[in-house]
Amino acid sequence: MSIYNFSFRDTDDEVVSLESFKGKVMLIVNTASKCGFTPQYEGLQALYDQYKDQGLEIIGFPSNQFLEQEPGTNEEIKSFCQLNYGVSFPLSQKIDVRGKDADPLFKYLISEKGFEGFSSKTEGGKKMQGFLSEKLPHLLDGDEIKWNFTKFLIDREGHVVKRYESPIAPDAIVEDIQKLL
Repeated sequence: MSIYNFSFRDTDDEVVSLESFKGKVMLIVNTASKCGFTPQYEGLQALYDQYKDQGLEIIGFPSNQFLEQEPGTNEEIKSFCQLNYGVSFPLSQKIDVRGKDADPLFKYLISEKGFEGFSSKTEGGKKMQGFLSEKLPHLLDGDEIKWNFTKFLIDREGHVVKRYESPIAPDAIVEDIQKLL
């Protein structure tokens, strides 16, 4: 199995094969429009603008699985992202990223890079761990996606090289991206 075996439907209802990104570095992110991490769209777009000509591709996968923070239609999501954050990287239609109905791509990503915990060295990591422990402890079980804006970095050969949890801001992973470009 390879990352290139998967495809997704974009917000225009077109099927996009990940094979079309072969030879590029990819950052795959589950997203939401009404989340405390939603401003990360700005950082993702900045990364995309800075590195797309060097071979970076970012793909957003909206999901409504975390306190219903992505309630809109696919068209509303696309419009929100473009109007508020200037998003020009591809977005999929809304999908599930965890549980029995999780999209096969995310099942694959999780199998390649499991959950290693939230960083106790950062304020965001401590807050996320505390919030989930107190309010939604079942989300901490296993390797599944814990929250919106979990990011997976894929190298030019299609290997999943790193997973970044929600509190990790896009600008914090620049060095890892640069190493792969």
